[in-house]
Amino acid sequence: MASIFTKIIEGEIPCYKIAEDDNYFAFLDINPNAKGHTLCVPKKEVDKIMDLDEETYAGLMAFSRKVGLAIEAAIDCKRVGMTVIGLEVPHVHVHLIPLNDMQDATFQKKASLSKDEFEATAEAIRARL
Repeated sequence: MASIFTKIIEGEIPCYKIAEDDNYFAFLDINPNAKGHTLCVPKKEVDKIMDLDEETYAGLMAFSRKVGLAIEAAIDCKRVGMTVIGLEVPHVHVHLIPLNDMQDATFQKKASLSKDEFEATAEAIRARL
């Protein structure tokens, strides 16, 4: 069965898309730790990051860096943190989280955004790609 991220990539579930190329897809997390919290995923559905082949792993990191630089330019934050946990959805995903303090990285502090705020945030990040 396809993961929720595969369904997002295939357009079956709506998202606030940030970026896409032939192999990778980035979209805003709808339960963000902070405004601008973005997920980067390979289009190829693989459960664990260490199961990715080296080319896909390196490509995901390069794609995530590009998106992270755009987030850093668009969102007022001290830095953009990166984490890979992978327990929530069985599809490799990199969290890019705008950080102002350590609480932003704990997954216990959540930001609440309206649909308009999500759309404006996505547009601001896309504009810096």
